[in-house]
Amino acid sequence: MRVIIPAAGKGSRLSTSPDAPPKAMYRVGGRPLLEIVLEQTSFIPPEDTWIVVGYKQAEIRSYFGNAWHYAEQHEQLGTGHAVMMCAEDFRDYDGTVMVTFGDMPLFRRESMKAMCAFHESNHAACTVMTARDSELTMWARVITDERGYCRKIVEGKDCTPEQARIKELCAGVFVFDSKKLFHYLPKLSSANVQLEYYLTEVPELMAADDLPVLTFPTDDKNDLRGINTPADVVVCEKILKERGIL
Repeated sequence: MRVIIPAAGKGSRLSTSPDAPPKAMYRVGGRPLLEIVLEQTSFIPPEDTWIVVGYKQAEIRSYFGNAWHYAEQHEQLGTGHAVMMCAEDFRDYDGTVMVTFGDMPLFRRESMKAMCAFHESNHAACTVMTARDSELTMWARVITDERGYCRKIVEGKDCTPEQARIKELCAGVFVFDSKKLFHYLPKLSSANVQLEYYLTEVPELMAADDLPVLTFPTDDKNDLRGINTPADVVVCEKILKERGIL
């Protein structure tokens, strides 16, 4: 099993200072976000972990050292584009790969590990972690069929009024059959509000070809809270302290 962690972002909403670190290196309780993420994904060893770096990548490489693999994303063109940067390293790999993000430290080790086991035992092409939180109105919605299989994920900015009423949200952790993931990544489109290549489009492409795309709910809605603003840092730190991680 492998994991890809996109961590190339700048974090403009956290700080506009030219001296600010890359987003994944912002501190929560004195610890970089990415350090907490790597701790939670530690059931997958460093030699099977790929960190996608970009903005001020030297700070990340210097802090974490050479135990991990690094892939470079020179232009930040979206989450799907970030994962594409690992394509060459995954060319000969035929197994399971999890994707989680370097600025989302609240996903729990036990949940991600259980999700990977669920994915493999059900022989899924993709498994999408989902959650319910009425406060996160701009989060991506998960559209399912009568079987409960995921058919489509719609980013919050792109939702129609009807889609915006859907309660099941895309939490932000994915597990894929690696060969299928890298088969579909080149098919992504940037025809959306952000003009980016969304990883969330991959499950839709797979579902359109009748591949099994399953969902895996997390019971704690706090898991999907990412870090975008200074206020998010405060909330995240409080949750991590309550969990005994900080």
